Amino acid sequence: MKQTVKQVLGWLAILSCSITLARADVPYAHDLQKDAEAARAVQGVVLLVFVGANCSYCETALNEFLIPMSGNADYLAKVVMRRIDSSGLRDLKDFQGRKVSHRKFAGDSGARLTPTVMVFDGAGHQLSKPVVGITTRDYYGFYLDEAIDQSVAKIRAKLGSLLPSGS
Repeated sequence: MKQTVKQVLGWLAILSCSITLARADVPYAHDLQKDAEAARAVQGVVLLVFVGANCSYCETALNEFLIPMSGNADYLAKVVMRRIDSSGLRDLKDFQGRKVSHRKFAGDSGARLTPTVMVFDGAGHQLSKPVVGITTRDYYGFYLDEAIDQSVAKIRAKLGSLLPSGS
């Protein structure tokens, strides 16, 4: 009986991990206003990864770094991640509510190379230096974390300064 209970618990643990991994993804952006609202709810930021068609470096950035991060509770508590197709014509509502294509948004944002990762506040202001390309896999995760952490710190410091003194 004890063995059966342990087996069932083991299978449940494996199934739970599989479900979590299956949900981890960086979806294409559709409505940056809603994404900004979700980021504000956790006093966090919106991370956009600009990708291109047939871009092997983009696949590396997504599969080895961003998708695993998107399934991690530590990141979920501070980052809303979305993907922008820099060469695509998908519809997108930008931070100001205007309907634009992914391509136009990428151009307007200054994302000329792919992959480019940019971190924004809820109003669509860029908060850190973009992470452009993958110069080395050994440091890429560090560069992403640095951009995220600096940006989240700016947001939370700003929110802290808005609190009445004595709070």
